[in-house]
Amino acid sequence: MKLGIVGLPNVGKSTLFNSLTRAGAESANYPFCTIDPNVGIVAVPDERLKLLGDMYHSRKVTPAVIEFVDIAGLVKGASKGEGLGNQFLSNIREVDAIVHVVRCFEDSNVIHVDGSVNPMRDIETINLELIFSDLEILERRIAKVSKGARVDKTQAKELALLERIRDHLESGRMAKSLVVEDEDDLALFQSYNLLTAKPVIYAANVGEEDLADDGAGNPGVAAVKEFAATENSEVFVICAQIEQEIAELEEDEKAMFLEDLGLKESGLEKLIKASYHLLGLMSFLTAGEDETRAWTIKQGTKAPQAAGKIHSDFERGFIKAEVVNYRDLLDLGSLAAAREKGLVGIEGKDYVVKDGDVILFRFNV
Repeated sequence: MKLGIVGLPNVGKSTLFNSLTRAGAESANYPFCTIDPNVGIVAVPDERLKLLGDMYHSRKVTPAVIEFVDIAGLVKGASKGEGLGNQFLSNIREVDAIVHVVRCFEDSNVIHVDGSVNPMRDIETINLELIFSDLEILERRIAKVSKGARVDKTQAKELALLERIRDHLESGRMAKSLVVEDEDDLALFQSYNLLTAKPVIYAANVGEEDLADDGAGNPGVAAVKEFAATENSEVFVICAQIEQEIAELEEDEKAMFLEDLGLKESGLEKLIKASYHLLGLMSFLTAGEDETRAWTIKQGTKAPQAAGKIHSDFERGFIKAEVVNYRDLLDLGSLAAAREKGLVGIEGKDYVVKDGDVILFRFNV
């Protein structure tokens, strides 16, 4: 999974990236200190892995990972080349979802590029730039398809779709709110890789005083949540400054620090939950002496396709899957004991994998 972190300058975007990845992206109180995208790989916290790894005495424990891309601050006019312009926009075309950091805190020491804190104005600024960038791509495609549309029915159909998307964007709406039911049209729509079609997670960045009650008394957070609900986006409340402090602590110190703040989980854990939910993802597990590992798949994935995440040969030669719930496995202490209790299922090609399944695949190539 690849997430692009975006936001206007000085909203806490790079501070958040630094704390999530400890990658050390430069963070300073002026626009465009992040000129090249910074990439950080973050392990997905999963206590199931450690427990299974300990049970099997695994030589290696490998978590699922998320790739974060910290992308340079955006300003009004980026689609026309202002600030870092289209360099910003091209960098987020390849991500699975956009994490949009929105400033919901007041601090006279941290300047705002537009002079005042207004979360909804900031969201609108970035959304408009994404719309303008998508319109530019659509116009180029329309110019190309128009030539053949007069004589080719397939191109004529695509032209109708392109013009429909263009009209939708020109009305100020994001592409993801457009309903596309025809299967051929949907395949084309997805192939355009539009920025405004990508799912969004809003990170409402608050001051420490608003963190314990999850921003309940912050009007900016309320506005962001209300807006996100209209487009089926996720929202999580974070204090990037606190996250930076958490990132510098040892694991045992983190729990105490979070407890002192009245928090149950870190911002990273909130973000991972939001992204898995938004993208419809989950994890299955494999366990043994060599390695215990988490594998990220889409909800609804069947056993052969899940096997293919490990190796294409596993999918091609799939015979069956031995499946046990991780909790049953841990409670009984071994796969053999789980088999004796009848808790290990022998599943075929139509089995839909569940979150927390521990699977042993049988295959023949």
